[in-house]
Amino acid sequence: MSHPHALWTSMLPADATFTQDRIAVAAAGHRVEFADGSTRLCATSGLWNVPLGFGNPAITEAVSRATHDASYLTLFRAPHRYAEVAAEALIELADPSRYRRVIFCTSGGAANDAAMKLARQYWSQKAAGSRSLVVGLKGSYHGTMYGSHALSGDDLLQSVYSVDRRSVRHVSHSDGGEELETLLKREGARVASVVVEPVLGSGAHALSDAFVDRLLALREEYGFLIVADEVATGFGRTGTMLATAAWAAAPDVLILSKALTNGAMAAAALLVSSRVASEFSRGGWTFVHGETQAGTPACAAAIVAVIDELRRIDVESTTQALATELRDLATSLKSEGLIAEVTGRGCFLGLVLRDRDEGSLSGPDVLRVVSAIADNGVLVQPGPSSIELIPAYGFTADELLEMDTAVRAGLAQAEAVRA
Repeated sequence: MSHPHALWTSMLPADATFTQDRIAVAAAGHRVEFADGSTRLCATSGLWNVPLGFGNPAITEAVSRATHDASYLTLFRAPHRYAEVAAEALIELADPSRYRRVIFCTSGGAANDAAMKLARQYWSQKAAGSRSLVVGLKGSYHGTMYGSHALSGDDLLQSVYSVDRRSVRHVSHSDGGEELETLLKREGARVASVVVEPVLGSGAHALSDAFVDRLLALREEYGFLIVADEVATGFGRTGTMLATAAWAAAPDVLILSKALTNGAMAAAALLVSSRVASEFSRGGWTFVHGETQAGTPACAAAIVAVIDELRRIDVESTTQALATELRDLATSLKSEGLIAEVTGRGCFLGLVLRDRDEGSLSGPDVLRVVSAIADNGVLVQPGPSSIELIPAYGFTADELLEMDTAVRAGLAQAEAVRA
């Protein structure tokens, strides 16, 4: 009888076991090497984390220097220069007219927890506790920390874990904001913040312009904070440096992670607007949030190196060109009847899989498709009834062709098994 390894992997049944061709041992460029000696092209950018390629030398060298010169410095009750420089670089990147302060965290989930706390404290100290509700979107994913787990709109066993959702609400994003407006008419005076992903990580569903416009207008009417979770979309993924850069007005809080360090370090950041930061400064309020490994010298050095690399490759023109090729590839799959629909934006696309019964494909069915594509040499991301293509920004024409070939072969292989 086979027994699971001591390592307990994420998001799979606890009895899962893995053959040598599924155990990663190294990664370089856009490829992952496995214990049996095989390699696969990674079309997920290491789960959005590595858009600049595995082992990017500029980033690894920056991290190495920081670990040598200052192996650890804390942000508890004191600053350090590395974090100050990284914070200034992030504000400059995101637009100083939109954001003023940076709070470092260790993950997107932890950053979402921090953003919920920040919004609730803002209203508690500004308006005597009148607002505590946080509104998220149905089908969203913000992490599995206790707060972010409550905020995530997917069914992730929240009831099993006794996750407290009493102060959380969820609304649709596909109705142009109708459900959000209805909620606000009823409970607007209690809503502290509305949290949105510009492109939902689960299924790669992009918010419509109509929804964003209504969200901004409703903020003007009801006063709540807007938190934009750009953990997946930040740093050029959708064709602009930030997906929210195209919005007519800025969010009040912007959350970044994943590509923030090109996957080199566990890091996230909240970029806080003047509206929020100035109230905390004016009132002398203490934000009670701290993470031991947040904003360490190595994390900060990686962030600065990533920003330099993004500018070096002219990330917006690079990703816009890649996005055109990626969309052409996906559109061909749809026109040939191999997939049902294309979702997403830029270099972050979802391919909705066909189901012979015209229903939603089950999670295990999607994982079988992902596994079949992996058998053909390419790693893709599963989504609800879909697979997602999230290539690194340096993908070549040959790598795009390799991805296309593997997706086609994997879809055919999975269909043959089901037939």
